[in-house]
Amino acid sequence: MNPILSFLIRSFVAIPITLITWLLCYFPFGQTFWSSIAIAIFGGVLTHLILSLIMNTRYLKKHQLSRKEYRYIKKNLAEAKQKIRRLNKSIFKIRDISSVKYRIDLHRITKKIYKMTIKEPKRFYKAEEFYFSHLDSVVELTEKYNFLSAQPKQNIEMGQSLIETRRTLNELTKVLEEDLYHVISNDIDTLNFEIDVAKHSIKQKKDSKFPEENRWLK
Repeated sequence: MNPILSFLIRSFVAIPITLITWLLCYFPFGQTFWSSIAIAIFGGVLTHLILSLIMNTRYLKKHQLSRKEYRYIKKNLAEAKQKIRRLNKSIFKIRDISSVKYRIDLHRITKKIYKMTIKEPKRFYKAEEFYFSHLDSVVELTEKYNFLSAQPKQNIEMGQSLIETRRTLNELTKVLEEDLYHVISNDIDTLNFEIDVAKHSIKQKKDSKFPEENRWLK
């Protein structure tokens, strides 16, 4: 769940409970003003923590992850977020028109894989090569390309290095496309299966409606 939305939901429940607790402590139970406030705050914080625990447990159960696995994935996603920021910073600084297409593709694919993993953390295991290898390579090469292309004077060696870097980045873009395909491969298999089931159901329905026609066609 989105952390901000999760916090708002917990607060929406905890704030009324805090207020009700204060009213109960101060009026019916005759506690002092400050004692009532302290108990109310404790009740609100406790409610917040319990709801957080329940929501996290449900979230992990939904995505079939242990707390240890989720911490591991969350840590790597935080590192990946910083790398993607570096990548985007380099991408948008490059002024080379010939590399516009690959830069757009790099931005689109990396953003797509990252967002899908944030939404469904278990997909991380399908994208480990992307997070542990390919993303690092793309970031380093893009920063190198950005640095070299920004130089006011370029010799033959620098020009050759730019060509080679651009060629490698184009190849890496294809590798990232394969990473994306691998991440969604289960969804594609599921969709194909559902299509086959739907076609079979349609065929059965047609056969049941026009048995005589089908018999003669055979």
